[in-house]
Amino acid sequence: MSKVKITETVLRDAHQSLFATRMTTEEMLPILSEMDKVGYHSLEAWGGATFDSCLRFLNEDPWERLRAIRNEVKNTKLQMLFRGQNILGYRHYSDDVVEYFVQKSIANGIDIIRIFDALNDARNLKTAIDATKREGGHVQAAISYTTSPYHTNDNFAAYAKQLEEMGADSICIKDMSGLLLPYTAYDLVKKLKDAVSIPIQLHTHYTSGLASMTVLKAVEAGVDVIDTSISALAMGTAQPPTEPIVATLKGTGFDTGLDMNQLDKVCKHFTPIREKYLAAGTLDPKVLKVDVNALMYQVPGGMLSNLVSQLKQAGQSDKLDEVLAEVPRVREDAGYPPLVTPTSQIVGTQAVLNVISGERYKMVSKEFKGMIRGDYGKCPAPVSDEFRKLIIGSEEPITCRPADRLAPELDKLRAECAQYIEQDEDVLSYALFEQVATKFFEYRKAKKYNLDADNGDKELEVHPV
Repeated sequence: MSKVKITETVLRDAHQSLFATRMTTEEMLPILSEMDKVGYHSLEAWGGATFDSCLRFLNEDPWERLRAIRNEVKNTKLQMLFRGQNILGYRHYSDDVVEYFVQKSIANGIDIIRIFDALNDARNLKTAIDATKREGGHVQAAISYTTSPYHTNDNFAAYAKQLEEMGADSICIKDMSGLLLPYTAYDLVKKLKDAVSIPIQLHTHYTSGLASMTVLKAVEAGVDVIDTSISALAMGTAQPPTEPIVATLKGTGFDTGLDMNQLDKVCKHFTPIREKYLAAGTLDPKVLKVDVNALMYQVPGGMLSNLVSQLKQAGQSDKLDEVLAEVPRVREDAGYPPLVTPTSQIVGTQAVLNVISGERYKMVSKEFKGMIRGDYGKCPAPVSDEFRKLIIGSEEPITCRPADRLAPELDKLRAECAQYIEQDEDVLSYALFEQVATKFFEYRKAKKYNLDADNGDKELEVHPV
Protein backbone atom coordinates (compact mmCIF):
# COMPACT_ATOMS: atom_id res chain seq x y z
CA MET A 1 0.00 0.00 0.00
CA SER A 2 1.17 3.51 -0.75
CA LYS A 3 -0.10 7.03 -0.30
CA VAL A 4 -2.59 8.09 -2.98
CA LYS A 5 -2.12 11.46 -4.64
CA ILE A 6 -4.91 13.75 -5.81
CA THR A 7 -5.29 15.98 -8.85
CA GLU A 8 -7.89 18.69 -8.22
CA THR A 9 -10.06 19.41 -11.29
CA VAL A 10 -12.16 22.36 -10.09
CA LEU A 11 -10.24 24.89 -12.19
CA ARG A 12 -10.84 23.00 -15.44
CA ASP A 13 -12.95 19.89 -15.89
CA ALA A 14 -15.38 20.43 -13.01
CA HIS A 15 -16.78 23.70 -14.36
CA GLN A 16 -16.35 22.50 -17.96
CA SER A 17 -18.59 19.52 -17.16
CA LEU A 18 -21.13 21.37 -15.00
CA PHE A 19 -21.55 24.76 -16.63
CA ALA A 20 -19.74 24.81 -19.95
CA THR A 21 -16.40 26.23 -18.74
CA ARG A 22 -17.77 29.62 -17.80
CA MET A 23 -15.82 30.26 -14.58
CA THR A 24 -13.72 33.38 -14.95
CA THR A 25 -10.09 33.89 -13.97
CA GLU A 26 -11.24 36.57 -11.53
CA GLU A 27 -13.34 33.97 -9.71
CA MET A 28 -10.34 31.63 -9.41
CA LEU A 29 -7.55 33.95 -8.33
CA PRO A 30 -8.54 34.69 -4.69
CA ILE A 31 -8.34 31.03 -3.60
CA LEU A 32 -5.28 29.87 -5.53
CA SER A 33 -2.71 30.58 -2.81
CA GLU A 34 -4.80 28.52 -0.36
CA MET A 35 -5.16 25.70 -2.91
CA ASP A 36 -1.39 25.77 -3.28
CA LYS A 37 -1.10 24.87 0.44
CA VAL A 38 -3.35 21.78 0.25
CA GLY A 39 -0.66 19.39 -0.97
CA TYR A 40 -2.36 18.28 -4.18
CA HIS A 41 -0.33 16.24 -6.67
CA SER A 42 -1.42 18.76 -9.30
CA LEU A 43 -4.09 21.29 -10.23
CA GLU A 44 -5.77 20.66 -13.56
CA ALA A 45 -6.11 24.27 -14.57
CA TRP A 46 -5.92 24.62 -18.36
CA GLY A 47 -6.58 22.95 -21.68
CA GLY A 48 -9.71 21.08 -22.70
CA ALA A 49 -12.43 23.62 -23.48
CA THR A 50 -11.01 26.40 -21.27
CA PHE A 51 -9.05 27.88 -24.16
CA ASP A 52 -12.05 28.15 -26.49
CA SER A 53 -14.36 29.43 -23.73
CA CYS A 54 -11.95 32.12 -22.57
CA LEU A 55 -11.84 33.61 -26.06
CA ARG A 56 -15.41 32.92 -27.18
CA PHE A 57 -17.49 33.69 -24.10
CA LEU A 58 -15.39 35.42 -21.44
CA ASN A 59 -13.31 37.96 -23.39
CA GLU A 60 -10.24 36.56 -21.69
CA ASP A 61 -6.82 35.70 -23.05
CA PRO A 62 -6.28 32.01 -22.11
CA TRP A 63 -2.52 32.54 -22.04
CA GLU A 64 -2.95 35.39 -19.56
CA ARG A 65 -5.13 33.10 -17.42
CA LEU A 66 -2.38 30.48 -17.35
CA ARG A 67 0.25 33.05 -16.38
CA ALA A 68 -2.03 34.49 -13.66
CA ILE A 69 -2.63 31.04 -12.16
CA ARG A 70 1.08 30.19 -12.32
CA ASN A 71 1.89 33.45 -10.55
CA GLU A 72 -0.29 32.41 -7.56
CA VAL A 73 0.54 28.68 -7.52
CA LYS A 74 4.19 28.41 -6.50
CA ASN A 75 4.47 24.86 -5.15
CA THR A 76 1.89 22.68 -6.91
CA LYS A 77 2.25 21.31 -10.43
CA LEU A 78 -0.13 22.70 -13.05
CA GLN A 79 -1.70 20.26 -15.45
CA MET A 80 -3.53 20.61 -18.77
CA LEU A 81 -5.57 18.41 -21.13
CA PHE A 82 -4.26 18.21 -24.71
CA ARG A 83 -6.08 16.51 -27.62
CA GLY A 84 -3.01 15.10 -29.36
CA GLN A 85 -2.79 16.29 -32.95
CA ASN A 86 -6.02 18.28 -32.39
CA ILE A 87 -4.28 20.33 -29.63
CA LEU A 88 -7.29 22.12 -28.08
CA GLY A 89 -9.23 22.49 -31.32
CA TYR A 90 -11.36 20.23 -33.47
CA ARG A 91 -9.17 19.33 -36.43
CA HIS A 92 -5.67 17.98 -36.91
CA TYR A 93 -2.96 20.64 -36.99
CA SER A 94 0.44 20.43 -38.62
CA ASP A 95 3.38 19.23 -36.55
CA ASP A 96 5.00 22.67 -36.33
CA VAL A 97 1.84 24.11 -34.72
CA VAL A 98 1.60 21.20 -32.26
CA GLU A 99 5.27 21.58 -31.31
CA TYR A 100 5.01 25.35 -30.84
CA PHE A 101 1.85 25.01 -28.75
CA VAL A 102 3.56 22.53 -26.43
CA GLN A 103 6.60 24.80 -26.17
CA LYS A 104 4.51 27.83 -25.23
CA SER A 105 2.29 25.89 -22.80
CA ILE A 106 5.31 24.77 -20.80
CA ALA A 107 7.01 28.18 -21.06
CA ASN A 108 3.88 29.83 -19.61
CA GLY A 109 3.66 27.50 -16.61
CA ILE A 110 2.33 24.01 -17.44
CA ASP A 111 4.18 21.11 -15.81
CA ILE A 112 2.11 18.06 -16.82
CA ILE A 113 0.44 17.60 -20.21
CA ARG A 114 -2.24 14.91 -20.36
CA ILE A 115 -2.28 13.90 -24.02
CA PHE A 116 -5.06 11.78 -25.51
CA ASP A 117 -6.48 10.79 -28.86
CA ALA A 118 -10.20 10.23 -29.35
CA LEU A 119 -9.56 7.02 -31.30
CA ASN A 120 -6.61 5.79 -29.19
CA ASP A 121 -4.50 6.01 -32.34
CA ALA A 122 -0.99 6.31 -30.93
CA ARG A 123 0.26 7.92 -34.16
CA ASN A 124 -1.78 11.00 -33.26
CA LEU A 125 0.09 11.36 -29.93
CA LYS A 126 3.66 11.05 -31.19
CA THR A 127 4.38 14.71 -32.07
CA ALA A 128 2.90 16.03 -28.81
CA ILE A 129 4.73 13.43 -26.72
CA ASP A 130 8.08 14.14 -28.39
CA ALA A 131 7.60 17.91 -28.06
CA THR A 132 6.70 17.66 -24.35
CA LYS A 133 9.78 15.52 -23.65
CA ARG A 134 11.96 17.99 -25.55
CA GLU A 135 10.61 20.91 -23.49
CA GLY A 136 11.15 19.09 -20.18
CA GLY A 137 7.47 18.58 -19.38
CA HIS A 138 5.82 15.51 -17.87
CA VAL A 139 4.02 13.41 -20.49
CA GLN A 140 0.85 11.83 -19.16
CA ALA A 141 -0.45 9.72 -22.03
CA ALA A 142 -4.14 8.95 -21.69
CA ILE A 143 -6.26 5.97 -22.66
CA SER A 144 -9.71 7.07 -23.85
CA TYR A 145 -11.76 4.51 -21.94
CA THR A 146 -14.84 2.96 -23.50
CA THR A 147 -16.53 -0.41 -23.76
CA SER A 148 -17.10 -2.54 -26.85
CA PRO A 149 -16.14 -6.03 -28.07
CA TYR A 150 -12.82 -4.46 -29.15
CA HIS A 151 -12.08 -2.63 -25.91
CA THR A 152 -10.82 -5.12 -23.34
CA ASN A 153 -8.59 -4.55 -20.33
CA ASP A 154 -5.89 -6.66 -22.01
CA ASN A 155 -6.02 -4.40 -25.08
CA PHE A 156 -5.84 -1.29 -22.90
CA ALA A 157 -2.80 -2.73 -21.13
CA ALA A 158 -1.08 -3.38 -24.47
CA TYR A 159 -1.85 0.22 -25.51
CA ALA A 160 -0.41 1.51 -22.22
CA LYS A 161 2.79 -0.43 -22.88
CA GLN A 162 3.00 1.14 -26.34
CA LEU A 163 2.57 4.62 -24.80
CA GLU A 164 5.28 3.92 -22.22
CA GLU A 165 7.65 2.90 -25.01
CA MET A 166 6.82 6.17 -26.83
CA GLY A 167 8.05 8.16 -23.82
CA ALA A 168 5.07 8.53 -21.47
CA ASP A 169 6.03 9.41 -17.88
CA SER A 170 2.64 8.26 -16.56
CA ILE A 171 -0.59 6.75 -17.88
CA CYS A 172 -4.10 8.13 -17.34
CA ILE A 173 -7.27 6.08 -17.62
CA LYS A 174 -9.55 8.76 -19.08
CA ASP A 175 -13.12 7.64 -18.40
CA MET A 176 -14.94 10.63 -19.86
CA SER A 177 -18.44 9.12 -19.72
CA GLY A 178 -18.39 7.47 -16.28
CA LEU A 179 -18.52 3.98 -17.83
CA LEU A 180 -15.80 2.32 -15.76
CA LEU A 181 -17.35 -0.15 -13.32
CA PRO A 182 -15.70 -0.54 -9.89
CA TYR A 183 -14.55 -4.15 -10.26
CA THR A 184 -13.55 -3.58 -13.88
CA ALA A 185 -11.44 -0.67 -12.64
CA TYR A 186 -9.74 -2.95 -10.11
CA ASP A 187 -8.87 -5.44 -12.85
CA LEU A 188 -7.76 -2.73 -15.29
CA VAL A 189 -5.44 -1.03 -12.81
CA LYS A 190 -3.91 -4.41 -11.89
CA LYS A 191 -3.30 -5.19 -15.57
CA LEU A 192 -1.80 -1.75 -16.22
CA LYS A 193 0.50 -2.06 -13.20
CA ASP A 194 1.71 -5.41 -14.55
CA ALA A 195 2.21 -4.01 -18.05
CA VAL A 196 4.07 -0.76 -17.29
CA SER A 197 6.48 0.55 -14.68
CA ILE A 198 5.25 4.17 -14.68
CA PRO A 199 2.51 5.68 -12.44
CA ILE A 200 -1.19 5.17 -13.23
CA GLN A 201 -3.79 7.93 -12.78
CA LEU A 202 -7.58 7.60 -12.91
CA HIS A 203 -9.92 10.24 -14.32
CA THR A 204 -13.63 9.49 -14.21
CA HIS A 205 -16.98 11.29 -14.08
CA TYR A 206 -19.91 10.89 -11.67
CA THR A 207 -22.45 10.82 -14.53
CA SER A 208 -23.59 7.21 -14.00
CA GLY A 209 -23.27 7.34 -10.18
CA LEU A 210 -20.31 4.96 -10.03
CA ALA A 211 -17.32 7.27 -9.68
CA SER A 212 -16.54 7.16 -5.94
CA MET A 213 -16.88 3.37 -5.86
CA THR A 214 -14.74 3.09 -8.98
CA VAL A 215 -12.08 5.31 -7.44
CA LEU A 216 -12.03 3.24 -4.24
CA LYS A 217 -11.55 -0.05 -6.13
CA ALA A 218 -8.83 1.55 -8.26
CA VAL A 219 -7.08 2.70 -5.09
CA GLU A 220 -7.23 -0.82 -3.68
CA ALA A 221 -5.69 -2.09 -6.93
CA GLY A 222 -2.74 0.30 -6.58
CA VAL A 223 -3.61 3.36 -8.66
CA ASP A 224 -1.13 6.15 -7.93
CA VAL A 225 -3.15 9.33 -8.55
CA ILE A 226 -6.89 10.08 -8.75
CA ASP A 227 -8.79 13.04 -10.15
CA THR A 228 -11.37 14.62 -7.86
CA SER A 229 -13.18 17.94 -7.58
CA ILE A 230 -13.82 19.95 -4.45
CA SER A 231 -17.35 19.09 -3.30
CA ALA A 232 -18.86 22.50 -4.16
CA LEU A 233 -18.36 21.67 -7.86
CA ALA A 234 -18.41 17.86 -7.87
CA MET A 235 -20.63 14.95 -8.84
CA GLY A 236 -23.21 15.01 -11.64
CA THR A 237 -21.29 15.19 -14.89
CA ALA A 238 -18.14 16.33 -13.03
CA GLN A 239 -15.69 14.31 -10.90
CA PRO A 240 -16.22 12.57 -7.55
CA PRO A 241 -15.87 14.93 -4.56
CA THR A 242 -12.42 15.42 -3.04
CA GLU A 243 -13.25 15.61 0.68
CA PRO A 244 -15.21 12.31 1.12
CA ILE A 245 -12.43 10.40 -0.66
CA VAL A 246 -9.77 12.07 1.50
CA ALA A 247 -11.83 11.18 4.61
CA THR A 248 -12.35 7.59 3.43
CA LEU A 249 -8.63 6.98 2.92
CA LYS A 250 -7.50 8.78 6.10
CA GLY A 251 -5.71 6.47 8.54
CA THR A 252 -5.28 3.73 5.93
CA GLY A 253 -2.21 2.79 3.98
CA PHE A 254 -3.57 4.92 1.16
CA ASP A 255 -3.93 8.11 3.26
CA THR A 256 -3.68 11.15 0.97
CA GLY A 257 -2.25 13.31 3.74
CA LEU A 258 -4.48 16.23 2.73
CA ASP A 259 -5.82 18.51 5.46
CA MET A 260 -9.63 18.61 5.65
CA ASN A 261 -9.55 22.09 7.20
CA GLN A 262 -7.58 23.44 4.25
CA LEU A 263 -9.96 21.70 1.84
CA ASP A 264 -12.85 23.36 3.68
CA LYS A 265 -11.40 26.78 2.83
CA VAL A 266 -11.34 25.78 -0.83
CA CYS A 267 -14.91 24.50 -0.68
CA LYS A 268 -16.18 27.68 0.97
CA HIS A 269 -14.70 29.75 -1.85
CA PHE A 270 -16.39 27.76 -4.63
CA THR A 271 -19.78 27.31 -2.93
CA PRO A 272 -21.10 30.83 -3.73
CA ILE A 273 -19.72 30.48 -7.26
CA ARG A 274 -21.80 27.32 -7.68
CA GLU A 275 -24.88 29.13 -6.34
CA LYS A 276 -24.29 32.04 -8.71
CA TYR A 277 -24.25 29.82 -11.82
CA LEU A 278 -27.17 27.76 -10.50
CA ALA A 279 -29.28 30.91 -10.01
CA ALA A 280 -28.32 32.19 -13.46
CA GLY A 281 -29.39 28.91 -15.07
CA THR A 282 -25.89 28.29 -16.44
CA LEU A 283 -25.64 25.31 -14.12
CA ASP A 284 -28.64 23.17 -15.02
CA PRO A 285 -29.84 20.98 -12.13
CA LYS A 286 -30.30 18.16 -14.67
CA VAL A 287 -26.53 17.69 -14.96
CA LEU A 288 -26.29 17.11 -11.20
CA LYS A 289 -28.45 13.99 -11.16
CA VAL A 290 -27.31 10.42 -11.72
CA ASP A 291 -28.00 9.22 -15.25
CA VAL A 292 -27.57 5.46 -15.31
CA ASN A 293 -28.56 5.45 -19.00
CA ALA A 294 -25.02 6.65 -19.69
CA LEU A 295 -23.96 3.02 -19.19
CA MET A 296 -26.31 1.98 -21.98
CA TYR A 297 -25.81 4.77 -24.49
CA GLN A 298 -22.26 5.86 -23.55
CA VAL A 299 -23.26 9.48 -24.09
CA PRO A 300 -21.10 11.99 -22.11
CA GLY A 301 -22.89 14.96 -20.55
CA GLY A 302 -21.65 17.50 -23.09
CA MET A 303 -22.71 15.25 -25.94
CA LEU A 304 -26.20 14.85 -24.46
CA SER A 305 -26.74 18.62 -24.30
CA ASN A 306 -25.60 18.88 -27.95
CA LEU A 307 -28.14 16.23 -29.01
CA VAL A 308 -30.94 18.01 -27.15
CA SER A 309 -29.95 21.32 -28.78
CA GLN A 310 -29.81 19.85 -32.30
CA LEU A 311 -33.22 18.21 -31.95
CA LYS A 312 -34.71 21.42 -30.56
CA GLN A 313 -33.40 23.38 -33.55
CA ALA A 314 -34.95 20.78 -35.87
CA GLY A 315 -38.26 21.01 -34.01
CA GLN A 316 -38.06 17.32 -33.10
CA SER A 317 -37.29 17.32 -29.38
CA ASP A 318 -39.62 14.35 -28.94
CA LYS A 319 -37.13 12.16 -30.84
CA LEU A 320 -34.44 12.16 -28.11
CA ASP A 321 -35.02 8.54 -27.05
CA GLU A 322 -34.77 7.42 -30.68
CA VAL A 323 -31.52 9.31 -31.11
CA LEU A 324 -30.05 7.85 -27.91
CA ALA A 325 -30.89 4.37 -29.17
CA GLU A 326 -29.34 5.19 -32.55
CA VAL A 327 -26.01 6.40 -31.10
CA PRO A 328 -24.67 2.88 -30.24
CA ARG A 329 -25.68 1.63 -33.69
CA VAL A 330 -23.83 4.45 -35.46
CA ARG A 331 -20.84 3.85 -33.20
CA GLU A 332 -20.78 0.14 -34.10
CA ASP A 333 -20.99 0.94 -37.83
CA ALA A 334 -18.07 3.38 -37.46
CA GLY A 335 -15.72 0.92 -35.74
CA TYR A 336 -16.56 1.63 -32.09
CA PRO A 337 -14.85 5.01 -31.61
CA PRO A 338 -14.74 6.16 -27.97
CA LEU A 339 -17.17 9.04 -27.53
CA VAL A 340 -15.04 12.03 -26.64
CA THR A 341 -14.29 15.30 -28.46
CA PRO A 342 -14.46 15.32 -31.47
CA THR A 343 -15.85 11.79 -32.10
CA SER A 344 -18.75 12.26 -29.67
CA GLN A 345 -20.01 15.24 -31.65
CA ILE A 346 -19.49 13.42 -34.98
CA VAL A 347 -21.33 10.25 -33.95
CA GLY A 348 -24.07 12.20 -32.16
CA THR A 349 -24.76 14.48 -35.11
CA GLN A 350 -24.97 11.50 -37.45
CA ALA A 351 -27.41 9.76 -35.11
CA VAL A 352 -29.60 12.89 -35.17
CA LEU A 353 -29.47 12.99 -39.00
CA ASN A 354 -30.40 9.31 -39.21
CA VAL A 355 -33.46 9.82 -37.02
CA ILE A 356 -34.82 13.12 -38.34
CA SER A 357 -34.36 12.14 -42.02
CA GLY A 358 -36.31 8.93 -41.48
CA GLU A 359 -33.66 6.87 -43.26
CA ARG A 360 -30.27 5.81 -41.92
CA TYR A 361 -27.38 7.56 -43.71
CA LYS A 362 -29.67 9.29 -46.18
CA MET A 363 -27.89 12.45 -45.01
CA VAL A 364 -24.25 12.16 -43.92
CA SER A 365 -22.25 14.93 -42.24
CA LYS A 366 -18.91 16.04 -43.68
CA GLU A 367 -17.24 15.12 -40.38
CA PHE A 368 -18.71 11.61 -40.34
CA LYS A 369 -17.46 11.05 -43.87
CA GLY A 370 -14.07 12.26 -42.70
CA MET A 371 -14.00 9.83 -39.78
CA ILE A 372 -14.89 6.88 -42.03
CA ARG A 373 -12.31 8.03 -44.59
CA GLY A 374 -9.60 8.11 -41.92
CA ASP A 375 -9.16 11.88 -41.53
CA TYR A 376 -8.97 11.50 -37.74
CA GLY A 377 -6.94 8.28 -37.64
CA LYS A 378 -7.68 4.59 -37.42
CA CYS A 379 -10.94 3.50 -35.77
CA PRO A 380 -10.54 0.79 -33.09
CA ALA A 381 -12.47 -1.87 -35.04
CA PRO A 382 -12.46 -2.52 -38.79
CA VAL A 383 -15.11 -0.69 -40.79
CA SER A 384 -16.70 -2.96 -43.37
CA ASP A 385 -15.95 -2.26 -47.04
CA GLU A 386 -19.69 -2.16 -47.71
CA PHE A 387 -20.29 0.52 -45.09
CA ARG A 388 -17.26 2.55 -46.14
CA LYS A 389 -18.50 2.53 -49.76
CA LEU A 390 -21.96 3.64 -48.59
CA ILE A 391 -20.46 6.64 -46.77
CA ILE A 392 -17.54 7.78 -48.98
CA GLY A 393 -18.26 6.04 -52.29
CA SER A 394 -15.17 5.34 -54.37
CA GLU A 395 -12.88 7.66 -52.38
CA GLU A 396 -9.65 6.08 -51.21
CA PRO A 397 -9.41 5.69 -47.42
CA ILE A 398 -6.51 7.36 -45.61
CA THR A 399 -4.18 4.78 -44.06
CA CYS A 400 -1.21 6.97 -43.07
CA ARG A 401 -0.97 9.19 -39.99
CA PRO A 402 -3.40 11.97 -40.93
CA ALA A 403 -0.96 14.76 -40.01
CA ASP A 404 1.56 13.38 -42.54
CA ARG A 405 -0.70 14.94 -45.16
CA LEU A 406 -0.45 18.42 -43.63
CA ALA A 407 2.18 20.94 -44.73
CA PRO A 408 3.78 23.20 -42.09
CA GLU A 409 1.37 26.08 -41.42
CA LEU A 410 2.83 28.19 -38.61
CA ASP A 411 4.52 30.81 -40.80
CA LYS A 412 1.42 31.17 -42.98
CA LEU A 413 -0.79 31.62 -39.91
CA ARG A 414 1.62 34.16 -38.43
CA ALA A 415 1.46 36.22 -41.63
CA GLU A 416 -2.35 36.06 -41.69
CA CYS A 417 -2.77 37.47 -38.18
CA ALA A 418 0.29 39.75 -38.11
CA GLN A 419 -1.80 42.89 -37.55
CA TYR A 420 -3.20 41.48 -34.29
CA ILE A 421 -0.10 39.98 -32.70
CA GLU A 422 0.81 41.49 -29.32
CA GLN A 423 2.52 38.37 -27.94
CA ASP A 424 4.09 35.27 -29.49
CA GLU A 425 1.20 33.11 -28.27
CA ASP A 426 -1.40 35.03 -30.31
CA VAL A 427 -0.57 33.05 -33.43
CA LEU A 428 -1.56 29.88 -31.59
CA SER A 429 -4.89 31.34 -30.48
CA TYR A 430 -5.49 32.28 -34.11
CA ALA A 431 -4.39 28.85 -35.37
CA LEU A 432 -6.93 27.03 -33.20
CA PHE A 433 -9.90 29.40 -33.38
CA GLU A 434 -9.38 31.82 -36.26
CA GLN A 435 -12.69 33.70 -36.21
CA VAL A 436 -13.17 33.64 -32.44
CA ALA A 437 -9.58 34.75 -31.82
CA THR A 438 -9.86 37.56 -34.37
CA LYS A 439 -12.96 38.90 -32.58
CA PHE A 440 -11.12 38.71 -29.28
CA PHE A 441 -8.09 40.51 -30.71
CA GLU A 442 -10.36 43.31 -31.93
CA TYR A 443 -12.06 43.48 -28.53
CA ARG A 444 -8.64 43.57 -26.81
CA LYS A 445 -7.47 46.40 -29.06
CA ALA A 446 -10.65 48.42 -28.49
CA LYS A 447 -10.44 47.90 -24.74
CA LYS A 448 -6.80 48.95 -24.72
CA TYR A 449 -7.68 52.09 -26.69
CA ASN A 450 -10.32 52.97 -24.11
CA LEU A 451 -7.95 52.44 -21.20
CA ASP A 452 -5.16 54.44 -22.82
CA ALA A 453 -7.32 57.31 -24.06
CA ASP A 454 -6.91 60.71 -22.49
CA ASN A 455 -9.89 62.22 -20.69
CA GLY A 456 -12.13 63.92 -23.20
CA ASP A 457 -11.33 61.53 -26.03
CA LYS A 458 -14.31 59.83 -27.58
CA GLU A 459 -14.64 56.37 -26.06
CA LEU A 460 -15.26 53.33 -28.22
CA GLU A 461 -18.32 51.30 -27.35
CA VAL A 462 -17.09 47.80 -26.55
CA HIS A 463 -19.51 44.91 -26.63
CA PRO A 464 -18.71 41.49 -25.19
CA VAL A 465 -17.84 38.98 -27.90
